[in-house]
Amino acid sequence: MLTIGRLVADPALGLRVVTAELTESLGTEIHWLHTTELADPSPYVRSGELVLTNGLWLSHVSADRFVAAVAGAGAAGLVFGLTAQTPSLPEELAALCLSHGLPLIELCAGVPFAALTRAAARIQNEVLQAELTATVHRGDALATALSRGSGAAGVLEILRGETELPLLVVDRKGRRLASIGCEPTDEQVRMAAAALNRTPPPIEVDLLGPGPAALYLVEGAMGEIDAGLYCLEPAATLTAADRDALAQAARFLSLEVTKQQAVHAIEARFATELLEMILSGPRSSGEVIRRLRAYGVPPDRPLGVLVSAPVAASDADALPGDIAHAIGAFFATHGIPVFTAAGSRDVVSICLWERSADELARFARDLAAEVGRRVSADRVVIGVGDIATAGGLRESLVRAREVCQILRVQQGPDTAVFADIATFRMLLGLLDDQVRQRFSEQVLGVIRDHDARTHTDLEHTLRTFLAHDGQWAVTAAALHVHVNTLRNRMARITELTGRNVNRLEDTIDLYLALVAEPPGP
Repeated sequence: MLTIGRLVADPALGLRVVTAELTESLGTEIHWLHTTELADPSPYVRSGELVLTNGLWLSHVSADRFVAAVAGAGAAGLVFGLTAQTPSLPEELAALCLSHGLPLIELCAGVPFAALTRAAARIQNEVLQAELTATVHRGDALATALSRGSGAAGVLEILRGETELPLLVVDRKGRRLASIGCEPTDEQVRMAAAALNRTPPPIEVDLLGPGPAALYLVEGAMGEIDAGLYCLEPAATLTAADRDALAQAARFLSLEVTKQQAVHAIEARFATELLEMILSGPRSSGEVIRRLRAYGVPPDRPLGVLVSAPVAASDADALPGDIAHAIGAFFATHGIPVFTAAGSRDVVSICLWERSADELARFARDLAAEVGRRVSADRVVIGVGDIATAGGLRESLVRAREVCQILRVQQGPDTAVFADIATFRMLLGLLDDQVRQRFSEQVLGVIRDHDARTHTDLEHTLRTFLAHDGQWAVTAAALHVHVNTLRNRMARITELTGRNVNRLEDTIDLYLALVAEPPGP
């Protein structure tokens, strides 16, 4: 950067520091040079400028007033150029500058101010070239690191070669992507992620450190804020070079985040396809085996099946994707190969399990507690399937999924196995999806056609009636209709379906038809 010290160091300029007591000020950056002979130059001098003068004002204003005006304007220093008319510095000038903390530099006679301006321009050009070169080299290094798969950690390593700043990269879901020079706590990571979800995101964030942390935003492919590069130092303490390096690193991290988003999207699609293959039964067993092997799960050995879900859909922070990430991290800490797929309602995990079923149930309890803590959910439930081979995964998965759905709507334990919860849902889960769909349409299709044609809501009426255990008054109140209106609707349902809710076997048919529609993958 341009400083008084760099100008003084140029022997061609013939500059001499008069106020030796203010040597430390010589390293302060100066913004530019300002030549003046005005008695009061303060309206025109900008803060940080180096003022150049030949002292022509001495004939009509005191040195005291001139120095006070220059210092008051925030000038970085004063250069007094000697001339034939003023061959030496005024006696009181040095003392006045010293009293105002204003560095005083003497320019020998015969050296024009234009020489200082040219020197300053040269220094500025050198600084800009050095900054540009550093930016290009840093950009090359960052691109190389990302192309070699170093990820966010590789980006921070590049920055570490230039600065000792503590750095942290966190995505908006609360995952620590990388850190260097610091060991953030879970609470700090959570606070860092929460700041990214504010509108607009802050420039600095208090992460329980000695001061606020500077935040540089990392955008994804759609221009949304997907992550943040945190420097655990206040923004005011950063140099211009630090800020430029951090901003450039954030842009390169955007490339990494975009790449990871694409990878996750592909992985999610393949995971969904694998679940569909498992649910389709034996005809896809060969492809299931190949795909499990690709995920690092040995298909020729015993496999455990777990299905996890947040207790309520209102747990906005506990989305299936977040749960899947937490499950993967838990399995990784235990060194267990696992395939994990996040659906719209739950998360399926298929893992290598060569221990007993009781040990799998205990493992599931520990997993539920840890995942609930990681995703800040009130409760995460897990249905535990049977230990099976690759060919028997469908039945195990269906049972685990049905157990999970029951746990979500019942108060009770967070984990369970088929033997713990045996209901009609288990029987439905063992049927082929097409069979369940045909049964539902066979019983309720006529009602659905009638509702679509006449804009009525008989199916909703039936669902509400059965949900309230066939209690007429309670159901009528829930539907906000008179009991006689409800009786007329139920009579119409009986007429259309041939099934009367006053007969047990007919009520069972209607209820099973309502709940028989197969869940998605």
